[in-house]
Amino acid sequence: MKRIAVVDKDKCHPMDCGGYLCIRQCPVNRANTECIVQDVDTKIKIIEDTCIGCNICVKVCPFGAIQIINLPDQLNEDPIFRYGENQFALFSLPTPLFGKVVGTIGQNGIGKSTAIKILSGILKPNFGFVEKLSELDVTKLKKKYPLNEQPAELDKETEEKNYKKLVEKYKGSEVQKFFEKLRDKKIKVAYKPQEVELIAKHHKGKVADLLKRTNEKTQKEFNAVIEKLNISGILERDIKQISGGELQRVAIAATLLKNGNFYIFDEPSSYLDIKQRLKMATVIKELLSNDISEERAVLVIEHDLIMLDYMIDLVNIMYGKTGAFGVVSGFKTANEGINVYLTGFLKEENMRFRDKEIKFEVRAPGEKKAGETLLSWKNIKTELGEFSFRSDSGELHRKEIIGVVGENGIGKTTFVKILAGLEKHSGEIKSNTGKIKISYKPQYLNNESTENVMNYLKDAIKYKTELIVPLGLDNLFEKNLNQLSGGELQRVEIAAALGHDAEIILLDEPSANLDVEQRLAVSKIIKNFAQNKGKSILVVDHDLLFIDYISDKLMVYSGETSKHGEAKLMNMEDGMNDLLKRLEITLRRDGFSGRPRINKKDSVLDRKQKAENKYYYSE
Repeated sequence: MKRIAVVDKDKCHPMDCGGYLCIRQCPVNRANTECIVQDVDTKIKIIEDTCIGCNICVKVCPFGAIQIINLPDQLNEDPIFRYGENQFALFSLPTPLFGKVVGTIGQNGIGKSTAIKILSGILKPNFGFVEKLSELDVTKLKKKYPLNEQPAELDKETEEKNYKKLVEKYKGSEVQKFFEKLRDKKIKVAYKPQEVELIAKHHKGKVADLLKRTNEKTQKEFNAVIEKLNISGILERDIKQISGGELQRVAIAATLLKNGNFYIFDEPSSYLDIKQRLKMATVIKELLSNDISEERAVLVIEHDLIMLDYMIDLVNIMYGKTGAFGVVSGFKTANEGINVYLTGFLKEENMRFRDKEIKFEVRAPGEKKAGETLLSWKNIKTELGEFSFRSDSGELHRKEIIGVVGENGIGKTTFVKILAGLEKHSGEIKSNTGKIKISYKPQYLNNESTENVMNYLKDAIKYKTELIVPLGLDNLFEKNLNQLSGGELQRVEIAAALGHDAEIILLDEPSANLDVEQRLAVSKIIKNFAQNKGKSILVVDHDLLFIDYISDKLMVYSGETSKHGEAKLMNMEDGMNDLLKRLEITLRRDGFSGRPRINKKDSVLDRKQKAENKYYYSE
């Protein structure tokens, strides 16, 4: 059986564990054969060829720095790419298909972004021969590349040999044709990276200047992309002064304006509201809607399952072990693939990658019985410059979760801040149980704080089984907040907000930076916490599946972006119908998993639901 060893150098503290405890306890070392040794950086290194997989080093390491993984039998081969000795290994790749939009789904840290960097030519396949990377700084390979910035390359002879091996590996498949074209430079890649915030760090000037520099289309096509993504109003603004959602749309526009034949979109829905997500999905689908569609391939990585399902034709599932190794399944249709992913079992590969199947609650008509009223409001109004907001009336009840939905820029965060006491307003906010304590997780998180995670979560630590363990935070205690990834920081902030001594908890975009499994886990945690601890929770989010899964009622926002907004509290059925009607889409329930799915526009079911004024099927 083939095995790999993965060492997290950031967690390896040889002097703090009593002086290389793993080296001293390793039975292979004690038998006078080198297995775990001191590396040149004073951390440890594990020689995989001599490791017997006893896992003693894993158990004795107090910092959780070591993983020893026995790989499935079908992975008895070299990885396509490995970042370095005892580092992450990728064993297979998603398959682009010309004439199709192919999706990739999987957990964070499983190799999705690494895979598309190989497909785009940014990373070169090394088949695990990390000694060939001696002239590279491995940390540069792991950094996030803005637009098409590239690291240093392998020598030409090695690169050609590896591409030949890659073509041979996929001989007889569509992937073989793809890599032959990539090797022969017959593929032109247009790549939208995951971290759009890096664009503002690497580019100066106005938005229009950036888009004109990247544009390879006609003026008519340029204008059409600008209009479809609704970014004409920000063209003259400095790129460092636009919001995350605006940056995302600019990055998508820059990608669409390339004359590519292979388009890659890494998490294109991040920072976008529901309406913007639909537009994004539509323009991506339209890449294959003309006469040259068969000459183009599109690959999308996305964690919003409703949008992924809506825009793709086929899907690859990525599985493995977070931070250690990744594998890609074969093709599945969009619906089948997403349902297989939710079951956690790949029948063809005989591989279970999750212990539990994920099913969605099919709601019975009618409202959940409300608990004790904690807070109520009437005639709330406020003005912020040229923007005005109002909400007539509403109540927050114990053990109740209210989902907050609507476009960006029409007052969702404004109202949350009013409830949190951070914005001035007119009207009445009344507590029915004396002074109410409120906890607030903001939309934008502080990623510059040097505070220790354990100290930051001091109020939440008492909820070890309810928050710390299910959110996977116990392994982060030794880190500072500014050392966390976006997803790690989001989970820490959710735990901190829930852990405070408060009856009402306000969560602004808790699904941001989380993968599919984390979103569903967080929704369960929030629901259980509200019910078991008697909390009232308000959740602002743009992931319709997340909102559908978590909410008892909806607060639906309407208005005009940056000018005025109005909020109405409604039951789930009426609220979703109101929202979806304005978006001009209908949702049905998947017969297998119960998850909501968008109907194809003007399909029989779409026309039927619209005729019945039933845009949302709750059952």
